[in-house]
Amino acid sequence: MRAREAPALRGLGERLHRLMFVRSPNPNDRWPAELHLRFARKRMRTFLVEKRHFGPLLVQKAIYPEGQEICHTVIVHPPGGIAGGDELTVEIDLETNSSAVITTPAAAKWYKAPRRRCRQETTVRLAQGSTLDWLPQENIFYNATHVDSTFTLQMEPGATAIGWDIGSLGRAASGEQWLEGSLRFVTSIKRTDGTPLWVERLLLDASSSLREAYQGLYGFSAFGTMWATGSGCMATVAEEIVSHLLLETELRAGVTSFPEGVLLIRALAQDAERLRQMMIDCWLRLRPLVHGLPSQRLRLWAT
Repeated sequence: MRAREAPALRGLGERLHRLMFVRSPNPNDRWPAELHLRFARKRMRTFLVEKRHFGPLLVQKAIYPEGQEICHTVIVHPPGGIAGGDELTVEIDLETNSSAVITTPAAAKWYKAPRRRCRQETTVRLAQGSTLDWLPQENIFYNATHVDSTFTLQMEPGATAIGWDIGSLGRAASGEQWLEGSLRFVTSIKRTDGTPLWVERLLLDASSSLREAYQGLYGFSAFGTMWATGSGCMATVAEEIVSHLLLETELRAGVTSFPEGVLLIRALAQDAERLRQMMIDCWLRLRPLVHGLPSQRLRLWAT
């Protein structure tokens, strides 16, 4: 699948890759990277008050396409892909009443690594009254990649969040199939006191029968989960989303509503692009209901 990205962002990534982050030819080298971001609201504006990075993981400057209250940030990984032995760590804090939209300029490519695992750990902490839209582009898992990934969202009362995770097995554009490899994913949403609201573990091997099973991937190569949490995530909202998804004929999808204020949308498709467009449509429907904010497509998606 050909990753779509803004020309300016693509040029930035290519220049940084050439000038700053040239990978060593030694296949045994690991390439760790860390990114720490902190958002705070001062008067009526959300500021990116702290950004620290180590290795090839950084952000562009904060932008405000929706006005001063909501800070938009793009996380850039200049190498363009994660190889065996690489370890990425992302920590993000939103202080009281701050609002942020975080995305990526292109799909994340997980390269072939038959002998070494790739690792990514993301932790997001939301203070009271903060809002987060976590909207990364899809993950493309190359044949023979082995991935460990954890995503943890910690929330104080009154915070709201919407996000997704989309994966594609193999490179559809080049006809590559995912015949070897494994994925280990853990996603959790919890209160700051440690009380879990939703925890899910994915253990998928390329040879697993779950890839064809009805209760698994059912033969689809692209899969995704959208999550939303907040007081607006009610059963009536789930019913509205279900009626919208019934119009989708090219994918398989379902909605789950939890009494703790968590809403899940799960979907399968043969094309990650179609799956991503469905996620965007659902996000635009959910945003006013969950955050109380108007729906507005990202500029990055229009380029």
